[in-house]
Amino acid sequence: MTNDLIAKAAMDRRLAEIITPVIEDMGFELVRVRLMGGKTHTLQIMAERPEGGIEVDECAKISTAVSAVLDVEDPILDQYILEVSSPGIDRPLTRLKDFETFEGYEVKIETTEMIDGRRRFKGMLAGVEGDEVLINLDQDGAEVTVGLNFDWLSDAKLVLTEDLIKEMLKQRKAAGTLNEDSFDEIETEEPGSQED
Repeated sequence: MTNDLIAKAAMDRRLAEIITPVIEDMGFELVRVRLMGGKTHTLQIMAERPEGGIEVDECAKISTAVSAVLDVEDPILDQYILEVSSPGIDRPLTRLKDFETFEGYEVKIETTEMIDGRRRFKGMLAGVEGDEVLINLDQDGAEVTVGLNFDWLSDAKLVLTEDLIKEMLKQRKAAGTLNEDSFDEIETEEPGSQED
């Protein structure tokens, strides 16, 4: 079953049911799906490898596979644009394991119900205990750890901090997906490519 963080609206849940098997067969995990309104609807799919990370060409492959399935199932009546992306640095946290992975980083969490008179929490992730997400909050200058039941969460995302950016760059370098040489090649190729 899909939780609220991955898919909120009924339509998003329906789409998640269709999309999840396709993405998982390709070796990826669905992080979030949102069908957003506007003049033209945008179907936003965030995916990544189980161990984290995803490349642009992998997003393109997912997009092709998902398009094919959605053409058959046809759940969206209006025209829409399909957008497949990585979760990004200040990413949404949608699965219990995300809260474990990013322990020690700053997070913003919203809950469906009022808890101690509030629905918004901002602090440091302190891991997971059972089905509770632990967050360290600053209350009147003292640090307190609060446990929020995973089912209570309506929104959760990492806060963009220097520490987080450094960590992400370090991970990408370690995984070999951040290759400085390829940036140089792109720069040197561009002037030549304008000759035709």
